[in-house]
Amino acid sequence: MSTAVHTIEEAQERVLELRRLIEYHNRMYYVLDQPEITDAEYDALFRELVELETEYPELVTPDSPTQRVGGPPSDAFAKVTHRVPMLSLNNAFERDQVREFDRRVRRTLGEVEIEYVTELKIDGLAMSLLYEDGRYAVGATRGDGYVGEDVTANVKTIPSVPLSVTVPAEFPSTFEVRGEVYMPKRSFQRLNAELAGQGKPLFANPRNAAAGAVRQLDPRITASRRLDTFIYALDPPGSARTQAQILSLLGEMGFHVNPIFRTQTSIDGVLEFLDEWQDKRHELDYETDGVVIKVNDLGQQAELGFVSRSPRWALAFKFPPEQAETVVSEIKVYVGRTGAITPVAWLEPVVVGGTTVSRATLHNEDEVARKDVRGGDHVIIQRAGDVIPEVVRVISDKRPGTSRPWHMPQNCPECHTPLVREPGEAVTRCINPLCPAQVREHLRHFVGRSAMNIEGFGYATLDQLITRGLVKDPADLYHLTRDQLLTLEGFADRSAQNLLERIEASKSATLARFLFALGIRHVGDHMAGILAEHFGSIDRLQSAGVEELQSVGGVGPTVAAGVHEYFQRPESRRLIDRLLEAGVTIKAPDRRSGPLAGKSFVITGTLKTMTRGQAEERIKELGGIPGSNVSKKTDYLVVGEEPGSKLEKAQRLKVAILDEPAFLALIR
Repeated sequence: MSTAVHTIEEAQERVLELRRLIEYHNRMYYVLDQPEITDAEYDALFRELVELETEYPELVTPDSPTQRVGGPPSDAFAKVTHRVPMLSLNNAFERDQVREFDRRVRRTLGEVEIEYVTELKIDGLAMSLLYEDGRYAVGATRGDGYVGEDVTANVKTIPSVPLSVTVPAEFPSTFEVRGEVYMPKRSFQRLNAELAGQGKPLFANPRNAAAGAVRQLDPRITASRRLDTFIYALDPPGSARTQAQILSLLGEMGFHVNPIFRTQTSIDGVLEFLDEWQDKRHELDYETDGVVIKVNDLGQQAELGFVSRSPRWALAFKFPPEQAETVVSEIKVYVGRTGAITPVAWLEPVVVGGTTVSRATLHNEDEVARKDVRGGDHVIIQRAGDVIPEVVRVISDKRPGTSRPWHMPQNCPECHTPLVREPGEAVTRCINPLCPAQVREHLRHFVGRSAMNIEGFGYATLDQLITRGLVKDPADLYHLTRDQLLTLEGFADRSAQNLLERIEASKSATLARFLFALGIRHVGDHMAGILAEHFGSIDRLQSAGVEELQSVGGVGPTVAAGVHEYFQRPESRRLIDRLLEAGVTIKAPDRRSGPLAGKSFVITGTLKTMTRGQAEERIKELGGIPGSNVSKKTDYLVVGEEPGSKLEKAQRLKVAILDEPAFLALIR
């Protein structure tokens, strides 16, 4: 209970003291795991602060511990554009791949001392936290790496997230930290026990539970889930010159930093860390699925740079997959958006690596035959990280005597069209473009987060729209009306209006997102970015020939043929025209200005003064476009030592040829 307070000055002094005590004990309990007082003593301090702030509301500040859970539930999450993209890491599954990573780093950096920092890879939800003038301002999910969801109010409820921090001298007023939000195992077990008691579905693993908790519309629900954080990145890094110093500085500022990290002077030390924690990880109160290996020196990180969407100075080593035995109930087939038929084993649920598994992919007809998987079989399944579980082998000794080999059905399970398997292909397909399953999967892809990012179109909603004939292709989504949505199950005035607003907001799309959304075979989000960067507009890409497509760096013959074939189809062009007519606008990629703007370069042979990657990066910095194949539209061929056949082709096509000195003069 609060002590007698007679003046607002005395109340203010006691409030400040209580806040200091509560934040100190929060840190001792949640960050350092060294509580110094009992829960009852902590609760008494908190109640006294609540009473004083209730009596003197003018003393309430946004960073008070009492304000962690505030405000009513929100209707939706706003979008946050990350100041710096939240990149993903390249993965390694074998120790030889870790040694190869070390060799690549040393080839680039040369004869210098290299240290690595090894950190446990937390199986949680990536998060960025923005601070302004030392106070917590914005919390955002990773999203697609460029745009995330604003979950500021929810993250504020996590006790290990400081609402205000001690900012070092001469530190910028605005800075960002990044890390993982996770659910401790004890919190996960408690939550599932509560759900079981209420007769509700259980969460499969702590990561899904954490992601669900962060994305609750009501921050009070998030607060009840007892989440935690580990922070590992700081931008800008202040006085820190290494990753190890960043971790130390983050801890000093009041963030929860995982103490299990180590600075390694050799790759052998890195491998010893992997071996140590592959087994010891099961003793931890949180899930970890691997180890992140980072070059320690920040200057060396900058020199190594990035490739695609991943840094060259870091690697995520995934622990080997974990296995379990279960029984195949039956084998069902599913139809994908391209008509590909995938057999899937339905399993008796089993826990593998902390996750309950009830499905496993069998890939294709040949894979089922090779492993001879049948309904009723006892099988070994495995799962590694977020990889889809797969059947490793059948335990033939336990096979029932009545079992029969499985065969691919002759007709599509959705539209009953005869299935086709072309000679030389492993995939069986439904060739009916109006197959409801294909339409549904195409629509799901189109509205996905990395595509047009229209939240609110789940399976149930899409199935109703297709069944009622309201939507036949993605362009129809932009013609939906409020009255049509209100005829669907689960929709009322507010939810219909929210969905229409999201559809409208999606009309402004980057060229890369638009290309990915179209669902062109072999064009993932990374390839869509490459094509968008090179061609700049949908019109230029549609008119490109196979040879020009192959001249783009990173585009091989298969992708070039697939893209060209897609844009030659009348139905593809009709869909694009209808999307544009419906109001979809395509934003051209931001072009780097510079003396080489719009000029395309191809490099052949070995350069003495730089690697090919460094040369291509310099070309891009100056506004140029690096390519991999020579065509009539190539502006320059850069020739190093021992050039290949590209030189002869460039001479034949009369492409301008630069030797290394001429190239260096051009890029300086």
